[in-house]
Amino acid sequence: MAPTWTATVLTLFPEMFPGPLGASLPGKALDSGIWALETVDIRDFARNKHRSVDDTPFGGGPGMVMRPDVLASAIDAVAGGGEDEALIYLTPRGAPLRQSRVRELSGLRRLVVVCGRFEGVDERVIEARALEEISLGDFVLSGGEPAAIALIDACVRLLPGVMGAPEGLDEESFEGGLLEYPHYTRPNTWEGRQVPDVLLSGHHEKIGTWRLEQAERITRRRRPDLWRRYRRERDS
Repeated sequence: MAPTWTATVLTLFPEMFPGPLGASLPGKALDSGIWALETVDIRDFARNKHRSVDDTPFGGGPGMVMRPDVLASAIDAVAGGGEDEALIYLTPRGAPLRQSRVRELSGLRRLVVVCGRFEGVDERVIEARALEEISLGDFVLSGGEPAAIALIDACVRLLPGVMGAPEGLDEESFEGGLLEYPHYTRPNTWEGRQVPDVLLSGHHEKIGTWRLEQAERITRRRRPDLWRRYRRERDS
């Protein structure tokens, strides 16, 4: 079976993969050939015997910067171009990753992810290779590899055949612009806390209304930014 989707990761630490991507749902899908994972060691494209990939920043400052010539060579060796491929650079200064973009990326043929290290990569390679800068949140990691794993996992679970009940994807957080409603299971009473009566009623329309109300309430309280966007889109 030929994979329908491939993730190619450019990294200084290929041994970090597949990591969690080799377990649970993504791991099963990887083993069954629904998707494929490729790792490329950026050091293989270094230009000296020491396999150096970084240098001191022009203008001074702490840390090191990944060289544009080395990184560009790695990108050029794997990127085929075309509308069915995305080139992603994971960085805290990137655009926030949203579920809508995850869906778009999962619908492509291939995702090429550049994992930065040190203080980042030379700006010229970002511009010259038109890398799309994406951020997972307002925090800093030691490198792009953990973020790449999270991004790939988010995409893989949307591929056909990965999730056992694909219709459930439509009710998850962010799919309708809202955070997800609360979930309950047995026992009906636990430590004096009751399952809401409406969920035991068997009345699907009332349950649906309750879940929407709860999703709106939670989103309004916890993510006012999402709530404002949801209201704008709903009222437009």
